Amino acid sequence: MEERGGGGSFVAVRRISQSLDRSNTCHSSSEVVAGSAAWLGRGLSCVCAQRRESDARLSFDLTPSQEECLQRLQGRIDIAYDSSLPEHQEALKALWNAAFPEEELRGLISEQWKDMGWQGKDPSTDFRGGGFISLENLLYFARNFPKSFQDLLRKQEGDRAMWEYPFAVAGVNITFMLTQMLDLEAVKPRNLVGAAFLKFLAENESAFDLLYCIAFKLMDHQWLVMRASYMDFNTVMKATRRQLESELLQDDLTRLEDLPSYNLLS
Repeated sequence: MEERGGGGSFVAVRRISQSLDRSNTCHSSSEVVAGSAAWLGRGLSCVCAQRRESDARLSFDLTPSQEECLQRLQGRIDIAYDSSLPEHQEALKALWNAAFPEEELRGLISEQWKDMGWQGKDPSTDFRGGGFISLENLLYFARNFPKSFQDLLRKQEGDRAMWEYPFAVAGVNITFMLTQMLDLEAVKPRNLVGAAFLKFLAENESAFDLLYCIAFKLMDHQWLVMRASYMDFNTVMKATRRQLESELLQDDLTRLEDLPSYNLLS
């Protein structure tokens, strides 16, 4: 994906304390600054999503079940976020309630959204890179792995950098990265990783959402291991992608829960 808007923009979050206390003022624990880099959202360009030339020469036959599941997932990927649709509005409100259950949201356009790691007061502008499925991914994460979700949102684990990645925008990046890594926009998978993933998808229609949770937690783990700061985000995403590809191609896997990185989830 090419960068848009002359290089794009991102938001970095400066760590001031190790946790967010929602009973205090909303902005007491982080400071948001703007800069220029390749973030998905306003001009996001995920450099980790690069297709190898050999991928185009591969093609894998699908079972009827795999083909049906792939088409349903592709249907989800094709849905753009539309702030005028009530169901999209409700999903966004549900994400806020899952993230900050003790704090009432004042509006779908609000400065409060910056506390979740959106680039501005209107999250809909950040969904352009990942579509509605990136919101569904975040909601699935919040509902199925609430402790891990909260740990990443509040940056509660490890020795964090002074300038941290914004949680929500990073989540949109991860959706985009997985879509590219698994070659999900192709009629049939054209790489081994995509073909391997369809085996799991045929057994579990939530496989993409589950892999998203694993990838998000793995990305944060890599971030801490590499002692990364915001300018290292694309390097961290590349390392995350390489690790996921390696794990998905193991011969003895029967389900996504067997991936070594699944153990990072709480």
